[in-house]
Amino acid sequence: MATRSNPRADSQAALSALPKEEQPLDSRAELSEFLRSRRARLKPADVGLPEYGRRRRVPGLRREELAQVAGVSMAYYTRLEQGNGRNVSIEVLNAISAALRLSETEHAHLLHLAKPTRQGKTAAPVQRVRPTLLKMLAAIDAVPAYVWGRRTEVLAWNRTASALFGDWGAREPRDRNWARIVFLDPDARRLFPNWEAKAADVVGQLRFDAGRHPNDPLLAELVGELAVKSDDFRAMWAAHDVKRKTHDTMQIMHPLVGELTVHYETFTLPDDQEQALSVYHTEPGSASEEALRLLASWGADAPHNWP
Repeated sequence: MATRSNPRADSQAALSALPKEEQPLDSRAELSEFLRSRRARLKPADVGLPEYGRRRRVPGLRREELAQVAGVSMAYYTRLEQGNGRNVSIEVLNAISAALRLSETEHAHLLHLAKPTRQGKTAAPVQRVRPTLLKMLAAIDAVPAYVWGRRTEVLAWNRTASALFGDWGAREPRDRNWARIVFLDPDARRLFPNWEAKAADVVGQLRFDAGRHPNDPLLAELVGELAVKSDDFRAMWAAHDVKRKTHDTMQIMHPLVGELTVHYETFTLPDDQEQALSVYHTEPGSASEEALRLLASWGADAPHNWP
């Protein structure tokens, strides 16, 4: 008798089979690799140190150079880079963050990794979207808008968002997830002409989530699945870049109306810091505005299959 496949068990097994440095939810390993990757991108001149003529065996700053700039001992920084952040003070972390030229998001990620909150090895509660927020999404149906949460899951959306990005209602609940869409749906590479930028943003957000929720089994399952199924994901995950979705401009190549240029703004919800509302708009009077108006009239029934 054939044995039925268990997707969750398969992805967890795949995750555990990855090299240790690629296992995403080990806080000590994450802290170590994150610090090394940020140190590797800096040159002595970036932090006001002289360049010496001797050849460097590894790219970026040496540990002793970073410790010097941060004003901590070499031994102290070495312990931290080895993943031991238990007794490190916030003041020292701030100094190291400044020395590494971390962004605000990277700094928050460093604090999450070095000072993880105690969490059980259970999935976080299912996120629910407030009924009044659902009504607001419907009320602003002329522009694409959706609410997303942990693990890049799409939680709620309006008709125009489905028309622009694809009918999320037609997807299985587990597949209403930007990471799975971007890396596992072939149409995503045509929908987003600058696919690499979109993919990097998604991975950066997953990295940030991994720092906040290192024991989330559903996040481990997702990362394990993507690491097995996508070479691009593995490469981007190994870079340890951390991002949060805020605001920007993107190009979309829609199968019905062609290319659009859209701007988006992201608003974190005050009563749930792990839910965010993303709203898209176009330049008034532009061809993109007219294309978006057409899509809004189609709603979720807008065709999304390329010839």
